[in-house]
Order: sequence, then C-alpha cells, then structure tokens
Amino acid sequence: MNKKKRAVFLDRDGVINVEVNYLSNPDDFELIEGTAEALQILKQKKYLLIVITNQAGIARGYFSKNRLEEIHDKMRALFEESGVLLDDIFYCPHHPHFTGECSCRKPKPGMILVAQQKFDINLQESYMIGDTLKDIKTGKNAGCKTVLVLTGYGSKERDKIDKIKPDYICKNLLEFAENIKC
Repeated sequence: MNKKKRAVFLDRDGVINVEVNYLSNPDDFELIEGTAEALQILKQKKYLLIVITNQAGIARGYFSKNRLEEIHDKMRALFEESGVLLDDIFYCPHHPHFTGECSCRKPKPGMILVAQQKFDINLQESYMIGDTLKDIKTGKNAGCKTVLVLTGYGSKERDKIDKIKPDYICKNLLEFAENIKC
C-alpha cells in the first residue's frame, strides 16, 4: 500500500525571504536568517517542500511572469548552495480587481489542492506556514495544520488571531523546523 506523502507548504514573502512589498527585482531577494537550515531539517524529516505564494504584482503589471521566474531561480540557487531542493513552487498571478476571481488566490486552497493531487499528499499530516492570517486561513481551508511565523507581517498579525487561530505560532521557520515532531 502506497503511503501518502507529507508536505510543508510555505508562503514565500515574509516566511522564506525578507518582506519587500511587491518584490520585483531578484537583487532584492534576501533569505530570512535560518531559512536554509530550517528547510534542511524539514527535508531530513521527509517533508516535501512546496512554496505557495500569491503574486498579484503580475496582475497589477508591476512585473512579468518571466521576472517572477528569475526571482524563483535565485531562491532555488540560494537553497541549492545549502543542499536544499524545493519540490515545487505554485503561484497565483491573479488579483480579483484586475483579473476577476480565481480558485488559486489565497485564502482559497487551490494551489494546495493542485499540489496534493500532483504529489499524493496527506493534507491532515501537512503544514501550511505563513506570516498572515490569509495564509493560516488557506491552510485551514485545505485541511492542513497551520503555523503563523512572526517574521514578515506575522508579529502584526498575531494580535488578530482571535477569529482564525493557527495551530502553532513560531518565532520563525527555523524554530518550527527544530521543534516539529515527525
């Protein structure tokens, strides 16, 4: 019997890299301290590593899909230097005011559900990690465990968690990775 895989779904901006409003230049991409080490730990614990990110800057005309790919290429290269390979990256290029509604823009679970099908993932044994309540809601909508990290917007969002409560709150991605129970 084939056992379903477990995944850690990662928001990008504010979780993996330093928050830059509408990051559009690969030169401005900077990993948050401890991120590569955290991903190494999660890989050792046999989790798939999948980035789930809204990129409305495309719909707004701030940058192109090609530019986004350049940013993701830089991210992958930085991780590869540390021996970490991401399993996949899913992004939503839409914004309801510019492109209409879609099924992939967080907090809708579309990107996670596509990843689930592609990789045969057990969502109940997987985590969605983000720095906003929109990320937490996405994870809950998909049936994942949720983690709010206090990097990026997370420290501001922590005060608003009375309606959407994450399963865990961690200082950063590394704290989560070091304390997760396989």
